[in-house]
Amino acid sequence: MAVEEHDREMTVQRRARILELIEREGQVQVSSLSKAFRVSSVTIRNDLSHLEKKNLLIRTRGGAIRPQRVAVDFKITEKAQKHFKEKQAIGRKAAELIQEGDTIILDSGTTTQEIAKNLGHFKELTVITNALNIAHLLADYTNIRVLVPGGILRKNALSLVGPMAESAIKNYYCDKLFLGVDGIDAQFGISTPNVEEAYLNRIMISISREVYVVTDSSKFNKRSFAFIAPMEKINAVITDQNIPPQEREKLEKLGLQVILV
Repeated sequence: MAVEEHDREMTVQRRARILELIEREGQVQVSSLSKAFRVSSVTIRNDLSHLEKKNLLIRTRGGAIRPQRVAVDFKITEKAQKHFKEKQAIGRKAAELIQEGDTIILDSGTTTQEIAKNLGHFKELTVITNALNIAHLLADYTNIRVLVPGGILRKNALSLVGPMAESAIKNYYCDKLFLGVDGIDAQFGISTPNVEEAYLNRIMISISREVYVVTDSSKFNKRSFAFIAPMEKINAVITDQNIPPQEREKLEKLGLQVILV
């Protein structure tokens, strides 16, 4: 009986330690946990399964990540206040990748809005956007041609979605897509809270020669409600210096360019 109690106590302590690690690091791997605690990988998988059932983590292939809130669709005014300096820097860097004569897509979002603020010097540029706030901003730039698809207005995001927007976007082929996301995970891919937005984003990816995800580092190791695409569909990620090192390493192993600001 004493042995059983000891084993239970060790299990409780190990699981508590796993939760501490995942809270600090954002993710854990079965192999590293097995070595750290000197137990079998089967034991660690059982630990992770137990903790997942209690909604304390999310299982991934080979490990687990910190649980995040999903399906939260914040208003654009609320999102604009978060990580503002990082978004400004990302916007400036992304604008440097655009060339005269390009046709680009700016997806809806506060980070892509920062890109739009840095386009005033172009003499010839075509911008397709489903974001009303971005279209309004670009209206001040006389040398930028702005194309806005129709659609149903998502008031929280000030974006146009739905069959009309999807049909319109399919008519174009673009040089570069700049895509904002609410969740990015090297194994899972990119995601957003809204299903219609996610479907429109997939169409944007399919008609673009180069795809850039623009996101501040707080979005890493997060999954939002609606899946957009796996990382294999992306050419590069533009983010800030606080990207988790393991995520950067995974992205680079997948062949993605990681551009830090």
